Amino acid sequence: MRMSFDIAVVGGGIVGLAVARGLAGRGLGVAILDEGDVARRASRGNFALVWVQSKGLGMARYGAWTTGSAALWPGFAAALRAETGHDVSLAQPGGYSLCLSEEELDRRRAAMMRMHNQPGWEPIPWEVQDHDRIARAMPGLGRDVVGGVFCPLDGHVNSLRLFRALHTSALARGATYLPDHPVRDIAPLPGGGFRLTTAQGEIEAGRVVLAAGLGNAALAPMVGLTAPVRPQRGQVMVTERTTPFLRHPVATLRQTDEGSVMIGDSKEENPVDEAVGPGVLAAMARRAARMFPVLGGLNIVRSWGALRVMSKDGFPVYDESATAPGAFLVTCHSGVTLAAAHSEVLAPMIAGGGLEDSVAAFSARRFDVPSAA
Repeated sequence: MRMSFDIAVVGGGIVGLAVARGLAGRGLGVAILDEGDVARRASRGNFALVWVQSKGLGMARYGAWTTGSAALWPGFAAALRAETGHDVSLAQPGGYSLCLSEEELDRRRAAMMRMHNQPGWEPIPWEVQDHDRIARAMPGLGRDVVGGVFCPLDGHVNSLRLFRALHTSALARGATYLPDHPVRDIAPLPGGGFRLTTAQGEIEAGRVVLAAGLGNAALAPMVGLTAPVRPQRGQVMVTERTTPFLRHPVATLRQTDEGSVMIGDSKEENPVDEAVGPGVLAAMARRAARMFPVLGGLNIVRSWGALRVMSKDGFPVYDESATAPGAFLVTCHSGVTLAAAHSEVLAPMIAGGGLEDSVAAFSARRFDVPSAA
């Protein structure tokens, strides 16, 4: 028996679940088509920051989009807890980007100034702080930290609890989760809608949202869209649990609500897989221990690699098809930060039938620039 839904969301990671939750909340019959546990899922490898301060250099609209999502997060987290009983441990005490040399601090300051000097930029609060100022906020700061940038809007969550909460909330709102359903083909139907061929059979849907991360590159052309995405590997280490000492998340390390410390400070282009390497892990550990020497005495209990979903310019891509009406594309590398916006702002647009001008800057059409003669 062929199943039929109002809308099919392809991808069951944080991006797909956030969109599916928002759609189901609008009364639509939603199917979440997911590869299951074999998926190369960025959601399992993310760093769980709700981060504002470094988002938007090169696209002012992205800065405002990120800030808007961060502002939605308290209500979003509260709604998830009320619906599911899962506390995602949101904390937004402000965050730091720490620098281990004056040159590094100068580059960070210059980047922030360039970002805030962009036409159309919506200002956010931030300041450069010296070592002593930061040490008062975070005792145990290493002497090698010369200073850093602080933004009071930054925060973090428990990423695995967020993943569970989004899944539970989407299902509680009526969505249907179909694991082991990787999509192999999408064909527009003559009378409207789509037929999706999966490993478990065919699904029909009036509309389709592609939220399959790196898999969008192959799926998008099936519905007249393009998803110019590439993998970027990040490696992460987790320490044993220890007494709370980090009052604020740092861009490259944070203490979780459970007491462990996550360390992630790598960006590797053109990876072939999610493998970890001792050289990269060692460099990350050295930098982390210079920032907070107490980390040098903790055991590393786990490490992993994950593939970020990066567009050509690093910004999200949101699109709807002109040749296959009802097909949408949603892809980004900041799925945690943008989860609130995806569920509460973007999904209602899709439910209403089309993307609004407020997200037009994120269309892949921005890459359609003729080459110089």
